[in-house]
Amino acid sequence: MKNNIDVLKRTQMFAGVADTEIESMLSCLGAREVKYKKGEYVLRQGEKTDSISIVTEGVLHIQNDDYWGSRSILGQIEVGEMFGEAYAMARDDTLLNDVVAVEDSVVMFFNVKRIITTCPSSCSFHALVTQNLFFAISEKNRKLVQKLSHMAKRSTREKLISYLSEEAKRQSSSNLTIPFNRQQLADFLSVDRSAMSNELCKMRDEGLLSFIKNNFVLFNLNNA
Repeated sequence: MKNNIDVLKRTQMFAGVADTEIESMLSCLGAREVKYKKGEYVLRQGEKTDSISIVTEGVLHIQNDDYWGSRSILGQIEVGEMFGEAYAMARDDTLLNDVVAVEDSVVMFFNVKRIITTCPSSCSFHALVTQNLFFAISEKNRKLVQKLSHMAKRSTREKLISYLSEEAKRQSSSNLTIPFNRQQLADFLSVDRSAMSNELCKMRDEGLLSFIKNNFVLFNLNNA
């Protein structure tokens, strides 16, 4: 686990905490490391968790499959990002979604009770980690609002424009790379893949954008 110090110190939860302090806090926070193969479930719908988790290697998807097998991707978790806090900090709530490894991944789990209560050794940086956790949860809520703004659009084109525009702003470039393939993007926006692909082709033919796989160049969305 000590090999992950470089990743942890760049996360929101451990922002401002020295390397040596992070190392000493791992046992204090009940940290444990688990490796997952591509396609393995990290957490399953209906389960309970008492841990806040951070991805130190790989990529995970938060997803939901309905009774008929239709899938919605609710979010992507990359290296350094946190998940599970909403359920770990609730009393009896069970998970509403699955968390799945998109590629071989490594996840570190931290006992939430040890994070939000003062440890016996009174780590000097414990209060800072708790404060950082609050800000990290606030940031995740902001991202959720962004996703809801995409979902609120009526048409497939409007959803695509909303998402790609937001990504262009986030990446500060009209030449951008998104973290999804076509099926994953359709699942994320909750649209039909064929309809989405057709709409992308129409937008390309209209001179609004160009794309190769998950790389996009936006030209002029004002005429969409």
